[in-house]
Amino acid sequence: PAMHWSRRYPPAHEIQAYCEMVADQFGVRPHLLVNEGAQDAHWDEARNLWRVTTTKGQVLEAEILVAALGQLNRPQWPKIEGLEDFAGARMHAAAWDHDVDLAGKRVGVIGSAASAVQLIPEVTKIAGRLSVFQRTPNYVLPRLDQPVTQADKALLMSAPDMAMRLAGMQRDSIFEGSDNYFWQVFQWTPEGRAAYEEQARLHLEAQVPDPALREKLTPTYPIGCKRILFCDDFYPALQKPNVTLVTDPIVRVTPQSIVTQDGFEHELDVLVCATGFETTGWKWSLDIVGAGGVKLHDVWADAPEVYLGVMSAGFPNLFFMYGPHTNLGHNSIIAMLEAQAEYIGAAVGEMAQRGVSAIAPTANAQAHFMAALDRDLTRTVWADPACASWYKNAAGRITQNWGSNVTAYRAALAALQWDDFAVSE
Repeated sequence: PAMHWSRRYPPAHEIQAYCEMVADQFGVRPHLLVNEGAQDAHWDEARNLWRVTTTKGQVLEAEILVAALGQLNRPQWPKIEGLEDFAGARMHAAAWDHDVDLAGKRVGVIGSAASAVQLIPEVTKIAGRLSVFQRTPNYVLPRLDQPVTQADKALLMSAPDMAMRLAGMQRDSIFEGSDNYFWQVFQWTPEGRAAYEEQARLHLEAQVPDPALREKLTPTYPIGCKRILFCDDFYPALQKPNVTLVTDPIVRVTPQSIVTQDGFEHELDVLVCATGFETTGWKWSLDIVGAGGVKLHDVWADAPEVYLGVMSAGFPNLFFMYGPHTNLGHNSIIAMLEAQAEYIGAAVGEMAQRGVSAIAPTANAQAHFMAALDRDLTRTVWADPACASWYKNAAGRITQNWGSNVTAYRAALAALQWDDFAVSE
């Protein structure tokens, strides 16, 4: 059955229900091993297959291995003196402890970016006092969320075929606008960037009348350097009487408080770290050992080198989803995943048709792809020395992002270039 969304941007429980419905519809559940992670994977060169050992000691063999571990799956705790000594409840935003009751509590949130802007408006509704510790302000654009009323649903269901066509047209419009106009923010396109900076400024001015607070919330770097946030209720939440925005740097954490550089001690009952994920190190939880006993962790130690963002030389029959150089700042990652899934399916199908047991990109094909990608990335805002973000490693090399829009990525993955592979019969 079709999902009856309650809002234009549905809440988490509705999205989860939709995902579970799709899993059931396509018979995915019987193929899942839950509460059992993949610990390591070794390529067996004699047999041309992968041996995967799970955290429960199972050894599984597979001709094809897809590492869909992504870029944002390992919560990152901030490196702050005394953090582990905090005596109250302490949690990461990505591993929320639902047993902790925030009602009437003094809550501190470290961070003010993508995770924080989602949870802060909700926490303000129940916490007695909320202190938000901001290191860097972010560009915020209006989300324009709104409820889907019963009248809306009745109208849609009165002509479901027409509703589906209109929804498809709207979806295409959103995609094209993001992939062409919004993408200009991340290129060296002054007009496009200026237009969205102005939109963010107007949104801030409309929602925050206090000039002192506005100054604290105004970014000083070019738009697009960091993830742009879409939110309607973050700025209003910061102006509630039980909320304080703290911009003085954190010096240390004590068992009952956070001490900032101005010497003030912010007493807390609960501490939430909305500090994102480990990203640029590319140290996946899965230890992958490829041809010749080479470890993927070692190959990617300085910066990951990949082919089309879906394979890496020296690792036969290993495919990635949301791997290095496939992150976006302007459009849907799901669209990237769909392109990758289609490419992987096509590659496996071609292998079967040709009677081939193993493929891996050649070093030359991978180097050619990376050289072109690096050239594209030099034309983006992320290459600006003034831009500091998780998109770059410590040396300043961009290791996360794709260098163009989704349309270009789809074109790059549209057809297999068989000559780019080293093949084993």
